[in-house]
Amino acid sequence: MASSKIAITIPEDIAEAVDAAARERGESRSGFISRVLRAALSARRDAEITRRLNELFQNEEIVAEQQRLVLELDEGGSDWSTEDW
Repeated sequence: MASSKIAITIPEDIAEAVDAAARERGESRSGFISRVLRAALSARRDAEITRRLNELFQNEEIVAEQQRLVLELDEGGSDWSTEDW
């Protein structure tokens, strides 16, 4: 994976906390920060997906269609108690 070198300025207390957290996990500072940034970006993406789904299911026609499909599938029935998991 290609990497880019960047320079940022952060408060000293945050830098110390990052270094301590990275040491605890046996990671480099860069590795730790990269992992945290990936997690933050993933959380942001997940929040956007949730927002879009919430918006979608506020549409009464879509909710009614989903409810109709659930009832239809439920009427078809499946005895899940006999399934081997």
